[in-house]
Amino acid sequence: MNNDLENCLLAIKQEILALSKSPLYDYRLKSGNFPVIGEGNHRANLMLVGEAPGKNEALTGRPFCGQAGRILDELLLSISLKRDDIYITNIVKDRPPANRDPLPEEIEIYAPFLERQINLIKPKIIAGLGRFSSTYLIENFSQLNNIGTISQIHGRLFPGQAEYGAITIIPLYHPAAAIYNPNLKDVLRVDFEHLAECLNSS
Repeated sequence: MNNDLENCLLAIKQEILALSKSPLYDYRLKSGNFPVIGEGNHRANLMLVGEAPGKNEALTGRPFCGQAGRILDELLLSISLKRDDIYITNIVKDRPPANRDPLPEEIEIYAPFLERQINLIKPKIIAGLGRFSSTYLIENFSQLNNIGTISQIHGRLFPGQAEYGAITIIPLYHPAAAIYNPNLKDVLRVDFEHLAECLNSS
């Protein structure tokens, strides 16, 4: 079974590498970037889903490896977790130019890969990092619409349903938001404590 899981995850990687229909594919090639598929524990109970890779992530092919990644590592450490305990990915796997927000058509192209990752890894809790990933997760797994802004919904628990069973979705601010607004780091710490409580009770 473990070999099947690894092979299925590898197939996702190969498909994304060859995803020429993506509007971000040519930019990836011209920039010498890598897609950021995801990394971590393939049997994790917790999955973190960001929005799209930034410059550092696209250059290395690893999620959250820049300044936002250092903040994320601090937040994980604050609840006694490390990256090896969880799985981290993004909803959009290629970097948009100039770090702009992902477009709806980009989310539409890449989201099926995220859904396959979720159904293979089978996390009990999925945390969206930022409004795009949080909105997508809640709308698609909890069947709720017009859920409000990230400032209104962060830290709340949304029950959802995946192919393999019940899940909990927790929207969070993106760690990068704390770079520009240091006050948000305290908000994130509190929300990560809620995340830990949810994880410990699951």
